[in-house]
Amino acid sequence: MPLLEEDNRKLIKEAIKRAESITSGEIRVCAEKYCAGEVLDRAAYYFKHLEMHKTSQRNGVLIYIATEDHKFAIIGDAGINARVGDGFWHETKNIMLQHFKSGHLTQGLIEGINKAGEALAKFFPPTDKDNNELSDDIYFGNE
Repeated sequence: MPLLEEDNRKLIKEAIKRAESITSGEIRVCAEKYCAGEVLDRAAYYFKHLEMHKTSQRNGVLIYIATEDHKFAIIGDAGINARVGDGFWHETKNIMLQHFKSGHLTQGLIEGINKAGEALAKFFPPTDKDNNELSDDIYFGNE
């Protein structure tokens, strides 16, 4: 059985495209069934593996989720973290968690993407030279 159904994958990708249309920032989702180690360490591993730290303005955001372990994390690069602070990420995680607890995984991810997009748009509006630096596809780890 796939980690996320194809229809849900499409909804998540569309949410990323919408969020990125109002910012020069980049958002990625990484999903796997099991989290090897601590969730923040695993998210940081994928942040580097997916080269999220190589965006021109250091404004990448990664949402990592391990579905079977019921763990998730949000990591923002230095550029966005300097602007929003830890409180923003905790608030975003709480919004997502409410959806997850209700069994609405896809909606929780979309809400997290939307919140990240709003913050990125506020501090990193799109530019004339803006290009999509990273794929909008969901990255699957140990599916």
